[in-house]
Amino acid sequence: MKREEFFTVWSKLHLGAEVSGIVKGWLTISYGIARALNLLRITPNMLTLGGILFAAAALFYPTSVIALICLVLSLICDGVDGSVAIIGERHSKLGAIADAIADRITEALWFIALYQWGIPTEICLALFALALTQEYARARMASLGYDQIGVVTIAERPVRASAIAIFMVLDLLNFSFAPIAIYIFTAMALFSVYQVMKAARGYLVQ
Repeated sequence: MKREEFFTVWSKLHLGAEVSGIVKGWLTISYGIARALNLLRITPNMLTLGGILFAAAALFYPTSVIALICLVLSLICDGVDGSVAIIGERHSKLGAIADAIADRITEALWFIALYQWGIPTEICLALFALALTQEYARARMASLGYDQIGVVTIAERPVRASAIAIFMVLDLLNFSFAPIAIYIFTAMALFSVYQVMKAARGYLVQ
């Protein structure tokens, strides 16, 4: 499968989301990794499971480099499982549902890891609630038949994991301002929910 065809299928599966900017950059990387994994016969389900297991492993090594590595590996698995499914032409509705459930589990583990690193409980819960709200709103609109609600927000899943990873790096380097990265990200997550809600409202009031 050529890259442009991959972009087209990905956009269709993500409610018409535009492939440009940061999204296109990430998908280009994901495409390259996915092609290699597909040749190695690594299945999407193996990657989905890997994303959960690596996220869980991070909880056993709080505030350490190992936790950071586990988070990065979890993000990679979580980010390319869908790409492998597309390239291998193994994407299905059942697989999409299983992936969505796995995503929520993985993300919950990410925020538990964040709590272990000293971020206040209320911030971790707020971030998780905002992530759930954003993804549920998208899923609900899709269930109502609005298949073009593919707005790309400033706090998509790769960004959410990256923000946590950046915080971990700063904390490991003993920068006192490390928590500020999470507070900035919390504001981004809140605006991200607003972006999805605004887009949804635009379709519902037509």
